Formats: sequence, structure tokens, C-alpha cells
Amino acid sequence: MAELRLGPLLRYTDGSCATVWVETDRPCTAEVRCADGARGTARSFRIADHHYALVPVGGLTPGTATEYEVLLNGTGVWPPPDSRFPPPVIATPGDDDGMRVAFGSCRWAAPPSGGKGRVGPDALDTLSARVAADPAGARPDVLLLLGDQVYADEISDATRDWIAGRRDVQAGPGDQVADYEEYTHLYYESWLDPEVRWLLSTVPSCMIFDDHDVIDDWNTSAAWLADMRATDWWQERVLSGLMSYWVYQQLGNLSPDELAADPLYTAVREAPDGTEALREFAARADADPASVRWSYRRDFGRTRLLMVDSRAARVLDEDRRTMLDPGEAAWLREQVMEGRGDSDSDSDSDSDGAYDHLLIGTSLPWLLPHLVHDVEAWNAAMCGGERGPRWARIGERIRRGADLEHWSAFPSSFDALGDLIADAGTGPGAPATVSVLSGDVHHAYVAEPSWPGRTPDARVAQLTCSPVHNSVPVSIRLGFRFGWSAPARALGRRIARHGRCAPPAVSWRRTGGPWFGNQIMTLTLRGRSARLRLEQARANRDGTNVLRTVTDRELT
Repeated sequence: MAELRLGPLLRYTDGSCATVWVETDRPCTAEVRCADGARGTARSFRIADHHYALVPVGGLTPGTATEYEVLLNGTGVWPPPDSRFPPPVIATPGDDDGMRVAFGSCRWAAPPSGGKGRVGPDALDTLSARVAADPAGARPDVLLLLGDQVYADEISDATRDWIAGRRDVQAGPGDQVADYEEYTHLYYESWLDPEVRWLLSTVPSCMIFDDHDVIDDWNTSAAWLADMRATDWWQERVLSGLMSYWVYQQLGNLSPDELAADPLYTAVREAPDGTEALREFAARADADPASVRWSYRRDFGRTRLLMVDSRAARVLDEDRRTMLDPGEAAWLREQVMEGRGDSDSDSDSDSDGAYDHLLIGTSLPWLLPHLVHDVEAWNAAMCGGERGPRWARIGERIRRGADLEHWSAFPSSFDALGDLIADAGTGPGAPATVSVLSGDVHHAYVAEPSWPGRTPDARVAQLTCSPVHNSVPVSIRLGFRFGWSAPARALGRRIARHGRCAPPAVSWRRTGGPWFGNQIMTLTLRGRSARLRLEQARANRDGTNVLRTVTDRELT
């Protein structure tokens, strides 16, 4: 009898259909049956001796929530009969429903070997407990996981012991993951957590990678990449990382129509073993990043989400360094502007545009503390040769040591994203809000930009939230608090002058934070209004964990 190894994960949903992802222990037919009669089936496919299915569920009714069960070869396997959680549901948005979008990044399933200080309660676990305790209450309509879903380079003691039992951890990448099998172990460790497993079975999710999903500092620079490619273990590491990301995360980001049109998905499903087809795809993606698009778009009624790949789509050559390759940048602009000024919209809102709210998900923040921004811009100039070869070498060492690789480290891309956001938020059909959703930096804050001689009609904000579950060293707390201060801003301007850096095309101010802790942000979007709430996971004296509100404010 086939058994469920991992999942189910409720991934894509719209008004009439959904997808449910599972991993099984052998080949089988996976089926999802809903209480309202909707259903779907899919035959499993095989990758590296693992078996998966992504089940499309059709015939759903907009604006409803229906319980579902998972069957393998006709036998029910989920929910288990002794489950302490409510039955999972598939909830579909209605035409006039608002949206609750919860987001965050950076989640250790367990602290890594050696530890890095106090970690505290897991915000995702705590969110799950709250939703399970009141299944009819307010819950996220979608969960955006903005990178570092797994940590391939910072593994737990248990995972290290497991790896040491299958190979010599003194060779190759050492006590980091080395191949596809070890990546699968990371996902088991992360998603078999009972609270997280249940939450992901009942709240739709959208995901994008960041560096730790593959390795710290992934694609920091051309020099970094050359050093990695010179090792005898990197090729297997990066191909396995991309393969596992495609299976465990990317497939569920796509709609059934996109999946049906995807030649790789077709090839993998039709082959007795799809490993070689997927490996060839990953090799092509690594050799020519512009040949693959990991970014994607999701429309939730009058809310448009553009999840942007700010890791694999980079151009790393110092003389033309950009966060997004030209094709990716063109795609992003096209998706942002599509439907603007469309007066045929059926919406009753005051806007004639295609959407009332634009969400740009990018794992790395666009707007950073001013000192950090100026240091990254200075570093980009040094590495580009602005002060000669000696400073270029120094700059590269600083870049890697201090993780100077955000949008600020790609000045032309920073300005281009600002121009695009201003264009999106200005003129007839402008949305009410444009929000850049990010994580990575292990704290939360709100920053709002302004443009010289230009005032967008939309409210624009950088909303940064991390970590979900990770340590926050004192150095980070002190550094980022200082980074927003007036003395830090003056210091940053002096550093930028040394780099002969042009002033950024946009200015900004911090309007909330910084907040430190394990946390989740939620945007509640209703009509043309938007409300932001940040909650942190805290431990009670009785041993239970709760989410406590840190800030709750209107954005419009």
C-alpha cells in the first residue's frame, strides 16, 4: 500500500481550481476528494528514487471552503484518523472577497550544528496553532514564503548525523548538503513539523528561493561563482539545489494552465524516471540563467502578486552587473503595466486599472537603512574598478564578508526598480498601493520612498519581515538600529563620495521599526484599503507560544 511521505501542501488556488502537492513512498495514483464533490487525480512521477504528484482539483465553487482528503491508489491517507488538527480545507476566493496576505522568510526547522544563540518560538508554528484553535476565524488567504525555506549550509545536529552516516563530512562541502538526496532530507525536516505540515495543507502558499536554499552568498559576484565552479563539489550541489527547488517549491507556484504548457513538467510526468530530464534543465539553468524564468505572477482578484527571482536571474559581469537580466527586467515591466488603464474592468472600485494593489515579492529588500545602502553602492563601485585594481580586490573581500548583495549593490537595477514602481503607481488606473515584500535581513521594518519632482498616486512601501525562525545576533540589532540614524546617514554619504557614487534616483524614510524577533507580517487588502499587521512569536510562562501584535496600521 502506498503511503504519504510528505505533504499534502495546498499550493495554487483560484475561484474554481487548486493544486495539492504530495510526496509518496512508491508509484501510485494520488487523488484529492472534496466534501462538496470536487476532485482531481494525478499519477505520480519519479525523481531520483522519490515519487511526487501535483494533483489539480477542478470544479470548486468561488467563495467557499470545502474539506478534502487525500487518497493513494484509492486508500485514504490524509488526514490521519488520529489527527489532533481540524480537517484541511480548500478555500476559494469570491469575486468581492478581501485578501489576507501573510509573509516572511528565513526559517530554521531546527537550530544548526553549533548553535547561534537563542532562537525562540517558531512564528509559523505559532500561526498554525492559532489557526487550528479557531478554524472558522480569520486566517491568511495565502502565505508568501520569501526565501530560505531550507538551509542547505546551516544544518541541524540531527541532519549532520544523518549525512555523516552516508558519506565523509570531511570531504567536499563538509557538513553541508551535497546532493539531491540530502536536499530532500532538509524538506522532510522542515515540512514534517506537525504544525507546519497542517498549516501548509490548509493555507495556499507561494514560494521563492534565496541564497540559503542553495548556499550562503549564492551568486554574489562573478568572482564568487568562479571560485565555486573551481571546486569538485559545486556542480552537484547547485544542480541538486535547482532540481529540488523545482520539485518542492516551484511546481506549486504555477497554475494548472501553466503546468499544462510546461514542456519540462510534461516530460517528467511522461518518463518512467524524470531525473535526467530535470537534471538537464537544471544544468541549462545554471549555465545560462536567462534561459529559465523562476519569477511568476499570481492575480488574486484585484491584487496582483509578482514574485521576482533576485538570485538566479543576475548578470554578474562587473561591467554590466544587474540584479535582473534584460529579459527578466522586461518581463517584470510587462507584468506590472499589463492592464493599466483598462476601462473594461468589472470592478466597482474607483480605479480603471487592472488591480487595486500591486505586491512585488523579492527575497532581498529594495530599500535598506541608508548607511547600508551607501556602503553597498560604494562597494559596487570599488569592485567595478572605480578606484583601481587594489580597491577592487579589497571590495570583493568586503562584499563576501559583509553580504553586500542587495538591490543597493546593483545601482542601475535599484534605480530601474524605483522608476518602474513610480510608473506603476502614477496616473490613470494607478493602484491604491504598491508594496515591495522582502525578508533576508533578520528584522522587520517599513520604509516609504519619494521621488524628486514626482509624487505617485499610489501609497508605496517597502515591507520587510524576517526571520520566521532564526537567531538575531546582537551585532545585527545594533547595526541596523544605527544604520537608520542621522549620524549613520552622514557617514554613508561620506563613504558614497569616496566611491564617486551617483545619488540614488529615489529617497526614502523609515516609518516603522526596526523590530527584532521571530515574526510574520500580514497585509489585509479590501477594496482599495490596505492594513498592515506585524506579529511576533512569544513564549508564555506556561510554555505555550502566542503571536503578539507589534504594530497594526493603515497603509492607505
